[in-house]
Amino acid sequence: MVVLATPPATDPGSGFPVEPARRPAIPRYRPLLAFLVLVGDVLGAVLAVVLAYRIRFESGWISVIAIHPWEPYLAFAVIFAISVPVVFAFSKLYRLTKSASRIDELYKIFGACSIALLVSLAVSVLTYRDFDYSRAILPIVWLLAIAMIWSQRLVQYWLHGLLRSRGFGTERLLVVGDGEIAATLIQKAVGSRRLGYQTVGVLSRTLAPGTLVAGVPVLGTPDEVARVVREQRVNEVIIADPEMSHREILDIVGRSDRENVNIRVFPDIFQIIASEVSIGDFEGMPLVSVRDVQLRGWNLTVKRFVDVVISAAVLILLSPFLLMTALLIKLTSGNGPVFYAQERVGLDGKPFMMIKFRSMRPDAEAETGPVWAKENDPRRTPLGRFLRRFSLDELPQFINVLLGDMSIVGPRPERPHFVQQFSQSVPRYIDRHREKAGITGWAQVNGLRGNTSIEERTAYDLWYVENWTLWLDFKIMLRTLVSVVTDKNAY
Repeated sequence: MVVLATPPATDPGSGFPVEPARRPAIPRYRPLLAFLVLVGDVLGAVLAVVLAYRIRFESGWISVIAIHPWEPYLAFAVIFAISVPVVFAFSKLYRLTKSASRIDELYKIFGACSIALLVSLAVSVLTYRDFDYSRAILPIVWLLAIAMIWSQRLVQYWLHGLLRSRGFGTERLLVVGDGEIAATLIQKAVGSRRLGYQTVGVLSRTLAPGTLVAGVPVLGTPDEVARVVREQRVNEVIIADPEMSHREILDIVGRSDRENVNIRVFPDIFQIIASEVSIGDFEGMPLVSVRDVQLRGWNLTVKRFVDVVISAAVLILLSPFLLMTALLIKLTSGNGPVFYAQERVGLDGKPFMMIKFRSMRPDAEAETGPVWAKENDPRRTPLGRFLRRFSLDELPQFINVLLGDMSIVGPRPERPHFVQQFSQSVPRYIDRHREKAGITGWAQVNGLRGNTSIEERTAYDLWYVENWTLWLDFKIMLRTLVSVVTDKNAY
């Protein structure tokens, strides 16, 4: 077989070969970070055993009949320190990515630490037949290990993000696409410096070179990806054009094959919705399921139980704050009501009255009719600005949860006027109402609240409905606590 080599590019003037522009190698800090995280995991495992021993036998917090010698526990600490990185490696906890969810990582650490502890205990008992361990020390080791390992990872990620924001390990990013999704992606890359991206340009099928997309210039067409990657020394290409066909995507990948560049693809709405494809049969005929709603049967019972317990606890624990807020609203807004009940559309398209603390003038929509709130909305009361900024006006909705009109987590309910409008223009929008509306949701914790893309919010809501798990609900609740402080779209 004869292999034909591609001749090198030549200078038109001299005829001599031209050396291609060298692109900086993709940063090699990730293996270093993974090693540092592994070292931190080992130290966290050892320290968990040491502290657990001191808490159990030396702190005086737990009654002690006889103090166990330290030496067997030292051996146990060594075995545990070996088991942790091995189990973590099998659990893929050293495949570190920039945008990975730290809450998801905590979930994985929870399971991996449990397995590592059981493995270590089994090895210790088999190796040291006379190993007489304290039953009370095991849960202490387990809890401390989870807390220390996750904490040290958070610290390392924070330091790593700080270094990236200062320019260390920056990766040059090229975006393919010129629509709303591409613009949003560029804004996120530019606005989150901890990700370490420098967006150098955009490739567009419709816009002329030099046109700006979210402040980034168009450098050419997707057919010119190889040239742009070389000239701009690109490390990563993200294809953010959901309308691009599979053939066009493969063409971009093929053109970039020799450029040693990472390529990622933003999925279209169908791919998001049908991310869990399963194959079954119907009386022997093969069928592919692209939509399998998880919130059915027993799952509904579990979700409702969690809703009732958490909402009741929130209303009881926060009752002094709720009373104080109600008094402040009454004192600062004259004769207006404390609560604001507004009709929203919930499960199966049925309307219900959603309760909120009043944060706007009583006549806020007398002249405009139904409109969305906007930034610096003049209709807000002085106290309402504070309440809306930190989403405190939403707290009475826990009453709606207790009554069964809403869930803590689910698609945010809209007013009938907007539901009718969006149902005619947004594909599958009405499918959001097959589940209970929520105080918070998957779209909201991903920054899609307020005056943002309704199509993208719908895609996120449908993904939540079709991929529900109890852990996903807890994850959204935890992320909501963070977004209450950091979300800039709360107004």
